[in-house]
Amino acid sequence: MEHTANTAKTTGTTDNEPKTEGTTCCVVGGGPAGMMLGLLLARAGVRVTVLEKHADFLRDFRGDTVHPSTLRLLDELGLGERFARLPAHRLTEMRMHVEGETFVAADLSRVPGRHKYIAMVPQWDFLDLLATAAAEEPSFTLRMRTAVTGLRTDAAGRVTGVTYTDEHGSPGELAADLTVACDGRDSVVRAAAGLTPEPFEVPMDVWQVRAPVPDDDTRRGRVFLSIRDGQVAATMDRGDYYQTSYLIKKGTDAQLRAHGIDWFRDRLAGLLGWDRQPLAAIESWDDVKLLDVTMGRLRRWYRDGLLCIGDAAHTMSPVGGVGVNLAVQDAVAAARYLAEPLRRGHVDTARLRRVQRRRHFPAAFTQKSQLAEHEALLRPALDGTLVPGRLPLPLRLLRGLPPLRMVAGYVGGVGLRPEHAPAFARRPDRPLRIR
Repeated sequence: MEHTANTAKTTGTTDNEPKTEGTTCCVVGGGPAGMMLGLLLARAGVRVTVLEKHADFLRDFRGDTVHPSTLRLLDELGLGERFARLPAHRLTEMRMHVEGETFVAADLSRVPGRHKYIAMVPQWDFLDLLATAAAEEPSFTLRMRTAVTGLRTDAAGRVTGVTYTDEHGSPGELAADLTVACDGRDSVVRAAAGLTPEPFEVPMDVWQVRAPVPDDDTRRGRVFLSIRDGQVAATMDRGDYYQTSYLIKKGTDAQLRAHGIDWFRDRLAGLLGWDRQPLAAIESWDDVKLLDVTMGRLRRWYRDGLLCIGDAAHTMSPVGGVGVNLAVQDAVAAARYLAEPLRRGHVDTARLRRVQRRRHFPAAFTQKSQLAEHEALLRPALDGTLVPGRLPLPLRLLRGLPPLRMVAGYVGGVGLRPEHAPAFARRPDRPLRIR
């Protein structure tokens, strides 16, 4: 799918030269941060071009959680009715089963506003919604099958756009007043800019698999984390299947795959208490996808002419499924601070610094919380050193103090420093406009 409401300028070229085009803001990456930023800037009247290397948004095991703060944002943008039509399942609490003890770890029932749940929506549907809304704006262009290969810079070292290859493999250049890297944890733009994130050690990688829903299972409508006998898995209700994440020690993927797939099915069944027959739907290791977990954060998210947001600036652990929400919130803050300078045709580094200052604390706090959970719970769980009946202190507090579950639900569902839609981007809620 290619939404394009604005044709960028193309200069004359020869057979040996890449074509050169121009835009005001080049957004690299059509994920949640990139599409949200593109929509918001277009609604501000900024000429914005989003470059996405894939031909469509269809990718499995992407972040499919849409949190209450993002749902509220969609309402403010006039997209709540459209979103409500998407196939979705609602998660209202997180439960843990740790070495024989079961308790609620997070409860979203007291989250402010009308969305007291996390919506599980295929990410491609969410991105299609944002792309369709953005395409209604005359200053928006989305170019699929366009892979960014590097950066353009001027004599002073300022970033002036990107180089790319298009759907035909032909090289091109896109000049831009500002380039925003939204191309994820393995950001090409970040690397080309010479920005290196500070890495954090993680104890695990994750196998992701679709598991059939057993009859009368009690995990419906919940996130459920199970820990027992050196195994850890989390399930999220997706209606006709559970999106299941099975944690393994960091770097052990190849070693463990030497076992037959029956070994994995047996371990999954034993950990989650499921009958082995439905798990026969996991036919081979091809059905089990590896997430190579990395975490890191840039000390500086920008250089002259360039800003990094989302996973390009702060790579999150999958713990809590908060990466998408943080990336969307980054995009909202960036649009608020940058729309007016972009309309004037120049964004200085002071403005880019303001975006980082606004969003650094939520990202850093969330990462520190994730790292603490790694060390207090997940590392000892994978090592098999958790002692039954002796939960880590934070879990004992959650088990014994119900109000803390509400706090955990708020922090996980809304987050720190949630962003509201800028006034220039707000619209009344209305159905899809057919063009």
